[in-house]
Amino acid sequence: MNNREWFKSAGYGMMIHFGLYSLLAGEYRGRRTPYYAEWAQSYFAIPNAEYETLASSFNPVYFNADEWVKLARDSGMKYFVITSKHHDGFALFKSNCDKFNVVDATPFKRDIIGELAEACAKYGLKFGLYYSQELDWHHPHGGGYTNSDGCAGVSWDNSWDYTDKAKKDFQICFDEKIKPQVTEILTNYGDLCLIWFDVPHTITPEQSLELNQLVKKYQPDCLINSRIGNGAYDYVSLGDNEIPATEPPKEADKNIDPNSLGGYKYSPYGLYETAATLNDSWGFKYYDQNWKTAEQIAQTRKKLNSMGVNYLLNAGPDGLGRIPSFSEEILLKAAEIYGK
Repeated sequence: MNNREWFKSAGYGMMIHFGLYSLLAGEYRGRRTPYYAEWAQSYFAIPNAEYETLASSFNPVYFNADEWVKLARDSGMKYFVITSKHHDGFALFKSNCDKFNVVDATPFKRDIIGELAEACAKYGLKFGLYYSQELDWHHPHGGGYTNSDGCAGVSWDNSWDYTDKAKKDFQICFDEKIKPQVTEILTNYGDLCLIWFDVPHTITPEQSLELNQLVKKYQPDCLINSRIGNGAYDYVSLGDNEIPATEPPKEADKNIDPNSLGGYKYSPYGLYETAATLNDSWGFKYYDQNWKTAEQIAQTRKKLNSMGVNYLLNAGPDGLGRIPSFSEEILLKAAEIYGK
């Protein structure tokens, strides 16, 4: 069974947002962000020179890949997706092109992505990776500077360290970091069921297509979500926490080339997914107690699956690597209610 066929019946998966922002837990110098915890660097405009010091304290001694993946399996989930690199530019894998990663820059020195890949193989879950292909606040040429719409921080790009937009050239970041790191995650962690790209703004149609072709070169069966931008995708990522009003179309125009630059409003293969949160934040925020109930989770799962939409439900571990007990209890109870 190829991944397109598998995805249609997968139904339910776990997403994990984990990184240096998990240490801040939404708070910085006596202030709390009202928005997503993983956007803390941007919301508080923390300079890279200071944000980098978090890496010296990042030592999630309670991280256990088997426990995370087993929780997903016991909750009835069929696949597991984690933030290999979020907008802050910090990678949870060993990267040869940028030392700002968990192995080279922290006392933990363990490849979290590698350990999770092994755990997924052990417990029979498909493995996918989130990768922020445009926003990279650690790189002076990270994208997002062409977008002035509202976001969860000061700006989409790092406008506090790198103030002159006229000097920014996303192609430099794309060549120096994005393509090399995407190549690393495609070639170092076995078969990936999908790559979950995010928030395309500055990325050009040519760059989106180049990423698409890079993925298909190394892993032809690896699915690509629509947030790669510019129509170079396999499946549609609906809005965050979105429950569509009507069922998405299952049959698409067979004449549309899925690798074309034209884009489309639906998946060429009838593949759809909603990524959602258990509370209000994706990353760990210690004061966010607005938890969805197990009954709500089970009901949403049933409704989305009835429309042919996969439910990718996020948990945000704390800085020590622990998935909050609230999350565990809700997920396991929801599985009982749903019947796994």
